[in-house]
Amino acid sequence: MIRKYLRGMSAGFEECEDGSDALDCYEKTSPDWVLMNWEMKRINGLEATRRIVEKYPQAKILMVTNHDKKDLRHAATDAGARGFVTKDDLQALGSFLH
Repeated sequence: MIRKYLRGMSAGFEECEDGSDALDCYEKTSPDWVLMNWEMKRINGLEATRRIVEKYPQAKILMVTNHDKKDLRHAATDAGARGFVTKDDLQALGSFLH
């Protein structure tokens, strides 16, 4: 769904099925932005964000999730995410990625 929405906004995408793969992918690709899902299997998006930002403080990560809870927004910011977008408001991605 997100890939379809962002088509034309980026030259390419890399996808990780799990937060445990996100750091390796970041190291290999050095992306301009990371769109991080909160719910993933082994390591959730908050912990993956924390690990990436700890090693790469310049990383730009947006938390993208179905859950719009105030405590999750604060946790995402505390983990180092630069923003928070709900999946039902993908148009908000444009304000971050442009």
